[in-house]
Amino acid sequence: MYSFMKKYIVYLMTLVIALSSCNKGTHDDENSSDSSKLPYDDPAFHGKIGKTYKESEMDWPQLPLPPKGAPNVIVIMLDDVGFGMTSTFGGSIPTPYLDTLAMQGIMYNRFHTTAICGPSRAALLTGRNHHISGNGFLAEWATGYPSYNTMIKRSTATVGAVLKYNGVSTSWFGKNHNTPDWETSAVGPFDRWPTGMGFDYFYGFNAGETDQYYPVLFQNTIPVEPDKTPEQGYHFMTDMTDRAIGWLHSQKSISPDKPVFMYFAPGAAHAPHQPPQAWRDKFKGKFAYGWDKEREITFERQKKMGIIPADAKLSPRIKSVPLWDTCKPDAKKLYEELYENFAGYLAFADHEVGRLLKAIKTLPDADNTMVIYIVGDNGASAEGGLDGTLNEIKALNGVPTSIKENLKRSDEIGKPGSEPHYPIGWAFAGDTPFPWVKQVASHFGGSRNPMVISWPKVIKHDGKMRSQFLHLIDVTPTILDAMKIKMPQYVNGVKQEPLDGKSFLSTFTDASAPEIRDTQYFEIFGNRAIYEKGWVAAIQHTLPWRQDVAPGFDFDNEKWELYNIQNDFSEADNIADKYPDKVDHLKKLFYEQAEKYHVYPLDDRGAGRLVVPKPSPLGKRTKFTFYEGATRIPETAAPNTKNRSWTMEAMVATNPGHKDGVINAIGGSSSGYSLYVKNGYPTFVYNYFEADVTFVKSSKKLPDGLTSVKVDFKYDGGGPGKGGVFTLYINNQQVGQGRIKNSVAGRFGIDTFGIGEDDGSPVTRDYTAPFKFKGGIEEVNIELK
Repeated sequence: MYSFMKKYIVYLMTLVIALSSCNKGTHDDENSSDSSKLPYDDPAFHGKIGKTYKESEMDWPQLPLPPKGAPNVIVIMLDDVGFGMTSTFGGSIPTPYLDTLAMQGIMYNRFHTTAICGPSRAALLTGRNHHISGNGFLAEWATGYPSYNTMIKRSTATVGAVLKYNGVSTSWFGKNHNTPDWETSAVGPFDRWPTGMGFDYFYGFNAGETDQYYPVLFQNTIPVEPDKTPEQGYHFMTDMTDRAIGWLHSQKSISPDKPVFMYFAPGAAHAPHQPPQAWRDKFKGKFAYGWDKEREITFERQKKMGIIPADAKLSPRIKSVPLWDTCKPDAKKLYEELYENFAGYLAFADHEVGRLLKAIKTLPDADNTMVIYIVGDNGASAEGGLDGTLNEIKALNGVPTSIKENLKRSDEIGKPGSEPHYPIGWAFAGDTPFPWVKQVASHFGGSRNPMVISWPKVIKHDGKMRSQFLHLIDVTPTILDAMKIKMPQYVNGVKQEPLDGKSFLSTFTDASAPEIRDTQYFEIFGNRAIYEKGWVAAIQHTLPWRQDVAPGFDFDNEKWELYNIQNDFSEADNIADKYPDKVDHLKKLFYEQAEKYHVYPLDDRGAGRLVVPKPSPLGKRTKFTFYEGATRIPETAAPNTKNRSWTMEAMVATNPGHKDGVINAIGGSSSGYSLYVKNGYPTFVYNYFEADVTFVKSSKKLPDGLTSVKVDFKYDGGGPGKGGVFTLYINNQQVGQGRIKNSVAGRFGIDTFGIGEDDGSPVTRDYTAPFKFKGGIEEVNIELK
């Protein structure tokens, strides 16, 4: 922490000296800069140049300054948290710091997201609909269409860029799910990393999720490793909070009057659900009554608290969710433990956010600090499947896990090496009172999230719920409005798409302020809806716990549902049969909006999109050479050994006592492979989602000197995910062989590729990561057959 603070204090001192040397900033009354484009032109020199300094007059350049009185803005966005999960909005999981913030500010109960991670974040940061910014779905599932390539367009600049060019200090902590998957390696390009999209500082991870004990971390664009192990108490949520507090303190220590913008985006409460042990233990036995009762309890509590209208109905239960009372005792035990673990994770996240909120209160301009706390980027997640899982990556690859498998490992839930996710029943309970869940953009269970805003200088707590219909795209215009900064027509020379969102600043001081939005479309995975003036037409198309399309779910034979949400807050009554003309009108409106915002082509493929060819820094090469020190390479920038035959040959140099360690590894505890030496014996391990871990151990020790260690894999063929035979060689002499029944077809997971060490969670429990190779690695050659 000391070196971190020192670095930023030096940086900011330099900046402050420059700022204090200016005669006036570009936002002073005499500002003549063209605010229609950013960055501003280099200011004209108004001094005098003579032959020597004696006949000359200095004039320092006028650097951009924010408008006088502009507030600090802190945007906090949790991950995968349903509307009815937190105590603040009637849920059973205590979130005392969110409670306190709500009692000091204002609450919103009709705020909407896109129903899934990356698209929601793109909408938040750009103020445009997710398809317009190129983020129609997730980076890992990207396809080569403009609305789905996940390459945020230069014509949709982020709020970070606009604020930075206007003299605001900007930072981003935690999750970045908005850099294209194939651009997250050390070769970039970096213009779509946070630091390339307007943020002065980034500390976090580039993916939809990361292991909380073994995160894949970057500081700006440089990979970094945690400063301690899980056994020593490391947890990413605490780490990123420490960093965020440190950044705030350094900014305000040096330039207390300069406003800051912070985007604080924890991985919590997205899977893997990994709270510290003490937080897991807090919820033992708290949910023994099951998800059906939890839904009822939350619904009644929401009414009593005024979170939902007194006449609201509880939406009908989804038939796909088994009744709690019909579940077997062993299954109930597992389901309880998985949700107790999640509850601990969410409560722990609130605790860490609370530390940040406490730090904000100590700022010299705390009263002029706006905190926008968005409780989830979508509804609760059903991606754990019908029975839950301890290997969430396995589920995302479309491979189910049986209760029997999970029960064998139930004592590992939440601990390092586990990647747990609760079953779908808890997701539906977590989205009370609405129907459906994350990914299902057609219904509010997927797209309605709580929001709390505090700004002591402007907002006075009045105890009144804000119920205007709002969307993530409205956040950026509101921030700019609060800061009195206009959205420019050009950023970095590129003409900007107009903002789709509108400012809801009027609601800060008036609970009954007029609606700013009368129309909004929703679409994810073919699940789609259209809202207009109190009416919603919707089609639920795919099941989020499946990675294929369920039978009968096709685009040609679908029936739209209709809800009047002015009278039916929770979408409990489908009245499509009563109002066919309204359905036809809204269907037509959706088609118009889909054309306007570039929603097409609709794509309902699940795991199938993972194997769609994507751009790669590797090009079309089939032969690769890596050298020692090549680490933290994302899976998309590593040789794709899946669904084909391949060989790997490493040239290593060793001497007695310096032979052990990892030569090459990719993936982690969820799945992957590793070639390593232990006790002198070369060993290859293939981890198929922990369900089938195959070791091929050499019959001979590694000799001294320069040696070839080779792995050859002959794929069975016949489609993706099939088995094959691994053969291990030392100096071209066969020393081991093993067969695997199945191979990973889509993604190994959230860990990376490395030479000479296994960073992140270990592929095998046969060693402790990173298990650095003690000898020398001349080169590692991989050839795809």
